[in-house]
This record gives sequence, C-alpha cells and structure tokens, in this order.
Amino acid sequence: MEYNEQAHQDALITKKDLRSLYLRSWTIMCSWNYERQMHMGFMFGMAPILDKLYKNKPEEKKAAYRRHMEFFNCTPQMTGFIMGLAASMEEQNVKSEDGSFQADSISMVKTSLMGPFSGIGDSFFQGTLRIITFGIGLSFAQQGSVLGPILAVLLFAIPSILFGYYGTVLGYESGNKYLTKLYQEGIMDRVMQFASIVGLAVVGGMVASMVSITTPLTFTTGGTELVLQDMLDSIIPKLLPLVFTLGIYGLIQKKVNTNVLLLGIVICGIILGALGIL
Repeated sequence: MEYNEQAHQDALITKKDLRSLYLRSWTIMCSWNYERQMHMGFMFGMAPILDKLYKNKPEEKKAAYRRHMEFFNCTPQMTGFIMGLAASMEEQNVKSEDGSFQADSISMVKTSLMGPFSGIGDSFFQGTLRIITFGIGLSFAQQGSVLGPILAVLLFAIPSILFGYYGTVLGYESGNKYLTKLYQEGIMDRVMQFASIVGLAVVGGMVASMVSITTPLTFTTGGTELVLQDMLDSIIPKLLPLVFTLGIYGLIQKKVNTNVLLLGIVICGIILGALGIL
C-alpha cells in the first residue's frame, strides 16, 4: 500500500512523518519496563507527529503526551498499524475545531487492539515464522555454512520490516477513511463503548494470565481436608490475582511510589512464602 498524497491533500501528516513513525516503532522494546511495558517506546514514535500536530496548542499537546504514556503492550511487528491509526486519530482530533472528536477514544481503541493483535502477532511471528526461519538457518549452520545465521535473520527480518511499514500506512489510511464517516453517521459512541468493553476484557485477561498468586493453605474440619485455593477458585477463579491487582491499582491511584510498591511486593512475597501462606 502506498501513501495516497492526492487523496489527502488536506492531511497534516505526510509520507515523511509516517516513515519516521515507522522507523521509530522499531525501538519500542528498548525501554520495556514492568510498570507500563512499551509505553515509552510508543511515545517515542508518536512524539514528532504530536509536536507537529499540536505545535500551537501546548495544553492539548500535554494531554496527548500523557495519553500515549499509558500502558501499552503488543507484538512489535503489529504495533505499526496501531501507531498509524493513533496518528490518524490525533490528526482528526486537531482538525475537529468544534470539539466533536472525543480524544478518549484514542486510548480506548489502542487498548482494545492490543490483545487481538498480540494474539495474531505472537502466533504468526513468534510462534510460526521465527521457528521456521531459524530452523532453516540451523540446518545450514549444522553443515558448517555461514549462511545459517544470515538466512535465519534475513528470513525473519524481511517479512517483519515489510509488515511493519505497510501496517503503519494501512493504520493511518484506515483512520482517515473511516473515522470521519463514523462521526458523520453518529455511531462513534457505539465504537467507543465496544472498544472500552474489549479493552477491559483484554486487561482482565492479562491479570488472569500474567499475575500468578496461589496459596497452599489447608484446613481439616471433621476429618475432611479443605484446600483454601480450591475454595477460592470455586468462588471466583483467579480471585487472589484479582484482589492483588486491585489493591496495587488502588495504591497507585493514591500516588504511592512505584519503586516502593515493587520493593514491598518482593519483601511480602519472601515473608509470606517463608511462612507457607503463599
């Protein structure tokens, strides 16, 4: 897909801007962290576009910066589409002089796409393409050929690079094509509601899969042994991870320092583990 300059003569974002966005997207894993994961890499990619779009709107620029410093995590090869779409939505936000564009929809759409895109990207790029390409490279390397590592890297990198670039362009083009239509037809509120539901489902799935807390405690009553973990699971599966996550979220909302929280989690984990509670 090529960027259609003729169809977007009124566009604020140029082909050069999209190229910069794509190139910067490849640094998204360089600042990965446990608090918000890829948020700084996403912001690094979006920064030049935000600086351009909100050049004369300092307050809106600050809000956009905060918006793209929120939690983000997705397969790197799939982030180009989301970044291109986010850039298109930011452009629509700037063009909306009457304030009809809801800036909150940008975060909602980002969150709703993380899970599905990660599922597709991890399955294809990490679970299939990487195994096949490095398997080919390994077969050459076992024969003593220097082509082994070279082929492994090239066969994996070329599809990733092409997919990332055209995904960025497609994301931007899709935003320009459909966002205005959604607002004109008055169905953007429905899209936002759907995106918020999917986003919450994604976050809930991440809590269940990424937070692992169990207890080995058992109780004996009337000659019957009761396993506390089984009882909790019968009430709500993954209840302990849910309670833990909500507790940490509440502390973050109260502005408790993240480093203090991490240190506290480690210390509590060691103590409760030693006592046989967790």
